[in-house]
Amino acid sequence: MKQYDLVIIGGGPAGLAAAVAAREKGIQDILLLEREEKLGGILNQCIHNGFGLHTFQEELTGPEYAHRFVQQLKEAKIPFLTETMVLAVTPEKQITFLNRQGIRTIQARAVILAMGCRERPRGALNIPGYRPQGIYSAGTAQKLVNIDGYLPGREVVILGSGDIGLIMARRMTLEGAKVKVVAELMPYSGGLKRNIVQCLDDFDIPLKLSHTVVNVKGKERLESVTIAQVDAEGTVIEGTQEEYACDTLLLSCGLIPENELSLQMGVKINPVTNGPVVDESLESNVEGVFACGNVLHVHDLVDFVSEEARQAGESAAAYLLGNRAEEGGSIEIEGENGVRYTVPSTLDPQRMGERVKIRFRVDGVYRDCNIGIYFDGTCISRRKKQIMTPGEMEEVQIGKKQLEEQGNVGKIRITLETAEGTGEF
Repeated sequence: MKQYDLVIIGGGPAGLAAAVAAREKGIQDILLLEREEKLGGILNQCIHNGFGLHTFQEELTGPEYAHRFVQQLKEAKIPFLTETMVLAVTPEKQITFLNRQGIRTIQARAVILAMGCRERPRGALNIPGYRPQGIYSAGTAQKLVNIDGYLPGREVVILGSGDIGLIMARRMTLEGAKVKVVAELMPYSGGLKRNIVQCLDDFDIPLKLSHTVVNVKGKERLESVTIAQVDAEGTVIEGTQEEYACDTLLLSCGLIPENELSLQMGVKINPVTNGPVVDESLESNVEGVFACGNVLHVHDLVDFVSEEARQAGESAAAYLLGNRAEEGGSIEIEGENGVRYTVPSTLDPQRMGERVKIRFRVDGVYRDCNIGIYFDGTCISRRKKQIMTPGEMEEVQIGKKQLEEQGNVGKIRITLETAEGTGEF
């Protein structure tokens, strides 16, 4: 059985950045596995600009951004296999995969999970009606338009205001289609504010919050979609139904991290993110198994994916080279009062650097409030934010000295507070 020091599963932006970072830290024996024909992942079909402002300090399209990391991978002479589907991974880090050469099993000393995520399908949305032609996930429509050169339809309704849905509203409009409405079940958008402005407002496409699809008409081909307003519990408000004649319905209703392989390995999964539970080094509960990118939690900017992936690559290198400090003890991190989750979920003061970056999302729209960080009941940091929304990831940093001053014993709580700095909403 062929053995490798490090195997990376996934050749999208996370896997590419992790591989390059691990090589820079001295790991020579690396193999990257990608199921698609080309490296780059979902970026290959994201032909719009807006990528790279943090990583390269310039605005790039998705393929341009991916190309830069693919070039770094090739310049570092890191071997990779495309059109390779990983079938199974054991807790002992034996990896079985399938490609044109057949089925092989290899042994890894460390594994980085970078499988990305998939779109939530119609079957998970409880949309009534027949199953006519013309209903697509937004990502599928994006591939049809940007890669294959097909326009899925001429009159479009979009359910969900995630970033892919917003971007496809603009893309379909530019290709000559008429986007009649974007309906969002929640009372707030799930996408970035800039995408709402640039993709909807600039093209006079209406966004209807607290609305959902209650019926689709048509057997062979979609004929119309009926949307209606919902109350705070998600119940349809009678008398608010509106029917839109259309031939296409795009679904942009959330992303699900691809963690079937993670579960095979015995990796513990966070029920909120549907991604692995990781510590400050992005290591899971299975020793030597790290995770980064959208398989860990869904990101809003690919630049943050690359930053996180570099950390995973460097952490895996430290593990393989034996450069990590001795384990000192795990401190749990909890989000509360509006903070849905945190990544990482734990940290070890002896293994962390001078500062640890913690990312999180909120569960609603909050204005003029504070992000408070408490350790063992003592406030160690407080920062004011004018507005926070679920569509945009937030981050805070915790310093090693802050924990040492409290004795490195206790629990970290990240919470939202009123603008005065005390109390809850």
